[in-house]
Amino acid sequence: MKLSENEIKFLESMEEARIATCHNNIPHVKPVSFVFYHGLIFVATDYDTRTYKNIKIKPRFAASIDIYKSGKHKAICFQGNVEILEKGDEFELIYKVFYNKFKWVRDDPWKPGEAPFLKLIPKTKVSWGIS
Repeated sequence: MKLSENEIKFLESMEEARIATCHNNIPHVKPVSFVFYHGLIFVATDYDTRTYKNIKIKPRFAASIDIYKSGKHKAICFQGNVEILEKGDEFELIYKVFYNKFKWVRDDPWKPGEAPFLKLIPKTKVSWGIS
């Protein structure tokens, strides 16, 4: 899946997405903080969340990253697979990216094994309003 330069800039400028997962054929959607890094979306979560529990059972997602302005709506929607990062080099790298981007991470830091990241690997996308 290829993103345009403008889609990449849009994703790099955003901080919030809505991610959907599913359990027992019941959709679950929630707002999340994210970073876009090297073509992938990373989301911080906790072990006791419905999202984490859903991903453990069925590692699939849908996400919407958008800005709503009447007549000037911009959005990118993705679907794909999820990997869980709990420790290791990739966890440490993404943690540093989150730490630099979000004050809430600096105010309440965590260590490997205390809270995971979800690595969203988009397989499909649709976007509009991003020229």
